[in-house]
Amino acid sequence: MDALVATDWLAAHLRDADLRVVDGSWHMPQAKRDPRAEFRAAHLPGAVFFDIDAIADHTTPLPHMLPTADAFAEAVGALGIGTGDRVVVYDSRGVVSAARVWWTFRAFGHEAVAVLDGGLPKWKAEGRPLETSEPKPPRRAFRAIAQPSRVRDLAAMRDNLATRREQVLDARSAGRFAAIEPEPRAGVRGGHIPGSLNLPSDTLLRPDGTLLPPGDLRKRFEDAGVDLSRPVTTTCGSGITASVLAFALHRLEHPHTAVYDGSWTEWGGRSDTPVVP
Repeated sequence: MDALVATDWLAAHLRDADLRVVDGSWHMPQAKRDPRAEFRAAHLPGAVFFDIDAIADHTTPLPHMLPTADAFAEAVGALGIGTGDRVVVYDSRGVVSAARVWWTFRAFGHEAVAVLDGGLPKWKAEGRPLETSEPKPPRRAFRAIAQPSRVRDLAAMRDNLATRREQVLDARSAGRFAAIEPEPRAGVRGGHIPGSLNLPSDTLLRPDGTLLPPGDLRKRFEDAGVDLSRPVTTTCGSGITASVLAFALHRLEHPHTAVYDGSWTEWGGRSDTPVVP
């Protein structure tokens, strides 16, 4: 299974015994959308809902930080997903929060995970079947093993300021990066991590929410100043769209990509971290 699957492929494999479909929709609070309610109203056949805010570390005030491996295994097993299953994630916007769920599975060692290209909008536009209500699948055993190489924390980002071992690539809008647009979260400064580059995640998508082809993706990264021969750590507001960049880099077979989980909510929300401009 490729990391990016088309709607035709998924329609043909929906009933495979080892395939699990996951709705990973998420929205910023100010959007005033309830992704779980939207899921109940219409979702792909057999899909379960992955609540990004619930399957998270609740010991920190930072939003949807990664949980422990045990907590992730417990939550995913309760969704009816087993260790040997293939997982296809979609969302209600195209390729956005589904990429975060994809990265989360990989951050816990589950490699057999893919994103549905174009997500729910493309599926609906093609007139494909939908279901309502919320399924209650039987619990299954899921083994989660944390993969530290795919995650960066505050200490690692501080260290990288001095070493510059990794390029830092910010998925937020150019205006937020340059501190000329307000941050959506109260108490968070504008600007960016010193030395970081900017590649807004929405520039990697077509108007219909599907991901650009590899050649176009490569050009976007190179135009943003990224050296694709060197390691990249992606960041954004809270680790959601940073995962879109990480997913696109995976599509380009980039071998050394990590996501800064706390992202700008952590960095910009502190008073002891340097910020530019």
